[in-house]
Amino acid sequence: MTKPSLTLIGNGKMALSIAKGLKETYSLEVIGRTQETLEQFETSLGCSVQKTLYEASSCEGKTLIVCVKPSNLAEISTRLSGKAKALYSVLAGTPLASLHCISAVSYVRAMPNLAAEVGLSITSLVGDASLHDEAVTLFGSIGTTLWLGSEKELDIATALAGSGPAYLALIAEALCDGAVREGLKRNDAMTLMRGLFEGFGTLIQITHPALLKDSVMSPGGTTAAGYGALERLGVRHGCMEAVRDAYEKAKNIK
Repeated sequence: MTKPSLTLIGNGKMALSIAKGLKETYSLEVIGRTQETLEQFETSLGCSVQKTLYEASSCEGKTLIVCVKPSNLAEISTRLSGKAKALYSVLAGTPLASLHCISAVSYVRAMPNLAAEVGLSITSLVGDASLHDEAVTLFGSIGTTLWLGSEKELDIATALAGSGPAYLALIAEALCDGAVREGLKRNDAMTLMRGLFEGFGTLIQITHPALLKDSVMSPGGTTAAGYGALERLGVRHGCMEAVRDAYEKAKNIK
């Protein structure tokens, strides 16, 4: 069976993460600035892709996923010819109206996260309703999807789920550092942390966070002591402010 075709505009980290999740189900073309960076992309991906330079590219009738930096969008758009069938953008903070500098029939904003490369992204979507089913199928290939009702909601989703892997990585590293400080070997701390996140990732799918917390925090116990420290030092407020600041940034990316 012939695989459907997709064209990635850009060959950075997000493009690579998405490509890793899509390479089994789609035939990929990658458009970039130099042959060298395209070959590096192909090597990192571990499979063959059609490699095209901007100067030789045509978007006519294609399905595009735009993965360039937001600040590069205007310049890149002048180097693309033809009218695409569909344009999906993963550019944070870049509204649908700004995407019209690249000619396409229909437009969708998408915000996957780093877990796309292992097929476990949660991807928020908003845009032309005509692309709803295709968008859900396409980004469903790299995890789960959520179609939102407005661009404001997508910018908030960017601050939560798009940036979220960095927040959780900070927490994971800090918990390991705490265990090492108290005397646990680094490798053992890392093993325990990974098991913790794997189990929690399953539990959080079926249980509300407050109920998970209550189920492990017995009166006067070790968890209550540690939880008290997190509240005392403002971890809850810090997480809420992280989402706020990331959302504000998403609204004002240039």
